[in-house]
Amino acid sequence: MKIKDIYENAVRRGIELDPRGKDEAAKDLERSKKAYEALKDKDKPYFDTAALTNPYSDTRILHGDPETDVKRLIVGIDMEVGEVLLADRLRERGTPVDLILAHHPEGRAMANLYGVMGMQSGILLKYGVPINVAEDIMDERIKEVERRLMPVNHTRAVDAARLLGIPFMCVHTPSDNAVTEYLQRLFDAKKPEYVSDVVDLAADIPEYKTAKAEGAGPKVVCGSDKRKAGRVFVDMTGGTGGSKKAFEKLSAAGVGTVVGMHISEDHRKEAEKHHVNVVIAGHISSDTLGLNLLFDAILKGVEVVETSGFRRTVRK
Repeated sequence: MKIKDIYENAVRRGIELDPRGKDEAAKDLERSKKAYEALKDKDKPYFDTAALTNPYSDTRILHGDPETDVKRLIVGIDMEVGEVLLADRLRERGTPVDLILAHHPEGRAMANLYGVMGMQSGILLKYGVPINVAEDIMDERIKEVERRLMPVNHTRAVDAARLLGIPFMCVHTPSDNAVTEYLQRLFDAKKPEYVSDVVDLAADIPEYKTAKAEGAGPKVVCGSDKRKAGRVFVDMTGGTGGSKKAFEKLSAAGVGTVVGMHISEDHRKEAEKHHVNVVIAGHISSDTLGLNLLFDAILKGVEVVETSGFRRTVRK
């Protein structure tokens, strides 16, 4: 496969699994096209033209020729300078690495991570939160994340890869869409009665079994495993954690249990205040599950070297 094949397949699959539906992802692309066409000529060189075909600003080819053939890639959840040096060391020792693939965004994709957070409004709408309310509470959170990212030295890992001549890309939201769709479909089909049933269903998945053995398995962090689960909402995509105000709106809309990757203490307290059970399935394990599901669909004939929390599990 070529780098561009992996990238384009990941984006295509991400759109297919977008929890808002493919039509909403298509509307994002249309808005990007209109924004580009409205720019003055002097501003067009600074526009990220990848946004014309890819609605996920946190998924990009960060360095390297897209036409490069890939026989072996190294994959990790966080691929920073240390992991870039690891890839180079492997090459020195006779293990050719054609591409570094990170889950968490680096470079331009990290700087623009907040750009995908708007999709959370559409997800909240599906769970009964009015769109005007969802957009209002998310707008504040998106601006907060944008400000937080402004001082970050986001080019470090990409600079290292460039100096060592190793192609580098990241795949974030398409992978998160994959794990969200998989778990939501599981809970919708199994209809767990109690919060403990939610935990048990997750804990039976290979990636979460591995995490549990390492002391990081699924856990109830708000509410009780003895409570009724009610309607289960899998909250694992859209860039990063959303607005803590969403818990009040989700509770009013009939959601009883939220299953996430991680949660801040402020968010947890807000969930507790509004009587929402929260199950944290696990961060690295959920990211690993998402990547594995994505790779099952898009990788053909490519060897995967595992590192930085990622373990390849093939389901086919």
